[in-house]
Amino acid sequence: MTAVSQRAQRLYEDSIIIDGLNVSDWESDNVYQSLNNGGVTAINATIATWENFRETLDHISKWLVRFRERSDQIIQVETVADIHRAKREGKTGVILGWQNTSPIENDLNRLELFHRLGVRVAQVTYHERNLLGDGCMERVDGGLTNFGVDAVKEMNRVGILVDLSHVGMATTMESIEVSDKPVAITHANAKSYYDHRRNKTDDAIKLMAEKGGVIGSTCIRTFLRNFTTATLDDYLDAIDHLVDMIGIDHVAIGTDHTQDQTDEFWRYIGSQQGTKFPSSFTVVDEKPKPWQDHYPDEFTTPDQFSVMSQALLDRGYSDEDVVKILGGNWLRVFGEVWVK
Repeated sequence: MTAVSQRAQRLYEDSIIIDGLNVSDWESDNVYQSLNNGGVTAINATIATWENFRETLDHISKWLVRFRERSDQIIQVETVADIHRAKREGKTGVILGWQNTSPIENDLNRLELFHRLGVRVAQVTYHERNLLGDGCMERVDGGLTNFGVDAVKEMNRVGILVDLSHVGMATTMESIEVSDKPVAITHANAKSYYDHRRNKTDDAIKLMAEKGGVIGSTCIRTFLRNFTTATLDDYLDAIDHLVDMIGIDHVAIGTDHTQDQTDEFWRYIGSQQGTKFPSSFTVVDEKPKPWQDHYPDEFTTPDQFSVMSQALLDRGYSDEDVVKILGGNWLRVFGEVWVK
């Protein structure tokens, strides 16, 4: 375990800490305690992956109850000011986010509805084809559809951050080009660091940065060198690679933590269109691994987040650079996109 110095701890405690993606079990008390113990200021919390319109509304209803019943631990984030409030009050701000645009079905007007209900991040596609475009696991990537072009523009208009993490390469490039506002890759790494279908090309990452966007480097071992044995150092290598490519102002953290998730969850997210398991992109005979096995031992849960402050300092990053990676860069892009 990396020892955290007083300098690193003070820096961490003074910083806004934002995780670009967390998809943990929201029914687990452990998750909220871990976030609070780790001093995590805000998270992009996945509330929809394959869900349709009605199912997503039901999820939001449950979140409204959680915000009320867990008001001593969490607050809903709809503005950058809410993130600052979470920091002041020692709580974790929850940004409602999607990993698919399936909740709007075929009605663009629903984007404004969901924005009014608090959704602030939406991934264009998840793994496969939807009405907007193609995912990173699809057989053919035809780019954005007509509906997808209009959806990206509508997300710009209402103030929803466009996420491209699980999106196909052509669809990714076209989404960046069409968007009038910065976009995000909330949880991925560079294919030039480790060549996985879910990691992004240098061209996509550079274009994203040129237009002011941010990539959240993910610590899931599947997308790191050394795969099942990947360590914190492998994760830091992924961050270094991105910083060397696009500069310190466009790199952040998107852990993709899945604390306390069950086998049922892993089968659901790995299914074709959320219903067919095994899918064509899933290993057929493999039983899902326990959620803990997907991460480096030193960064398995949010309560270990402070280790990143020391680890980045040890890599030679300045205090200012660490503040940007830990949350400052997310704070900037949220501020630019969420304002209509």
